[in-house]
Amino acid sequence: MKPDDPLLTILVCPLDKGPLSLLDPGDALYNPRLHRRYPILDGIPQLLPSSGEQLSDAEHTRALRRLADREAGS
Repeated sequence: MKPDDPLLTILVCPLDKGPLSLLDPGDALYNPRLHRRYPILDGIPQLLPSSGEQLSDAEHTRALRRLADREAGS
């Protein structure tokens, strides 16, 4: 999955129904509100609640930094 994929505009977190962000290199979708990461396997987002991984505060901070860096570079 790539950052310009139109599918990203309609995918939502299965828990809070809010938007997700693509983490680089495109291997996961991230919900910063819940600190949950959802993997993308073989190009298919795994959006079952049980597929999500809770990130620690440190991992959350790194993920936000990566997202901000990518937005600044675009």
